[in-house]
Amino acid sequence: MTQQADLRALTDTCVHCGFCLPACPTYQLWGEEMDSPRGRIHLLTQMLEQDSGPTPAIVQHLDACLGCLACVPACPSGVRYDEIIPAAKAVVEQGADRRPPDRLLRAGIFALFPYPRRLRALRGPLRLARRLGLDRPALAARIHPGLGAMAALAPPLRRRVPLPTRISARNGPRRAVVGLLTGCVQSAFFSHVSAATARVLAQEGCDVVVPRGQGCCGALAQHSGWPDQARRFGRRIARTFARAGVDVVVTDVAGCGSTIKELDAPWTAMDVSELLVSLGEPRAQRHPLPLTVAYHDACHLAYGQGIRSAPRELLAGIPGLTVVSPADAETCCGSAGVYNLLQPATAAELGARKAEALLDTGADVVVAGNPGCLLQIAAALRASRAEQMPTLMHTIELLDASLAGAPFARAGPGL
Repeated sequence: MTQQADLRALTDTCVHCGFCLPACPTYQLWGEEMDSPRGRIHLLTQMLEQDSGPTPAIVQHLDACLGCLACVPACPSGVRYDEIIPAAKAVVEQGADRRPPDRLLRAGIFALFPYPRRLRALRGPLRLARRLGLDRPALAARIHPGLGAMAALAPPLRRRVPLPTRISARNGPRRAVVGLLTGCVQSAFFSHVSAATARVLAQEGCDVVVPRGQGCCGALAQHSGWPDQARRFGRRIARTFARAGVDVVVTDVAGCGSTIKELDAPWTAMDVSELLVSLGEPRAQRHPLPLTVAYHDACHLAYGQGIRSAPRELLAGIPGLTVVSPADAETCCGSAGVYNLLQPATAAELGARKAEALLDTGADVVVAGNPGCLLQIAAALRASRAEQMPTLMHTIELLDASLAGAPFARAGPGL
């Protein structure tokens, strides 16, 4: 009852003005009122007033919400849709009557993705499946569309980069001691990004602490209506970094950063771009990279954390780099945590729009502050079959390349 009362108090702040409609990706796609923030709030209000469970229509329209949070800054009334949608999805998850294959897919995602050891154990079978050609999206989609999307989005199996538990500051006196969140999917498939983050932080004068046994921060569960799992993981992360004795925890994943900033913890959370800019004058020399770069705003960085200028400042500090913005840059790419696995058709449509806009820039490189976005964009670029493909990189990887001063090699739409 308390959960529903809290949700009702949040939905009552909506005055149904409609300013959120143009900002909503699903409303842009379909022009359907019930697939806008205002429409979803109306459906929720009806459900709460009638004290009923979620109807199939409510489940359909709430499932279609990406949770991108673009509507939050668009709202003149300050409606906290960032609090409404996780609470609403939790209500739906408790009461939705889903088909058995859909329930199984969701259960499988949340039994696998938040657990780094299970993900690392998956690397061997995934490598074998690729050698045998069993990872083809069309083949996997025959079992379930979500499995087809998973095959299309699966990252390349790069060699994992182990990190020591502490990396000492370089280039002068120590400026800060920071903890580095390595996460779940990040540690299993994007350890090279975390390694780049650690190198850059160390070169800018930070001691970097990487506690063992971190695990998931709870972001995937929080954004998908699994609050109990999210709270359990969040408490563990809070304790882990408290024991490490750090005052600041740094993340290079936008969705994780948005979540850990809400934890009840004795430390402050910051995105890596946010921290680097806050340190002031750079210490490490930037070497020229004569490239045109298209910067993609990850939703949970731009809307969830309000961080837009810091990544652009870092890119502007690289000599020879030209930064361009794609058309309709404010719209979600369709990644949205595990949305592209649960709603693959909608995610693919948004991904195709994003790929077209990025290709139109003619950029050599596309950068973003969230690996999930990069996976989504890479899949969309491959589906576009464009002749000239940009390289995809995390923002911190490009800065790391500039600090290293090594020749830049185009890699195509991979990570």
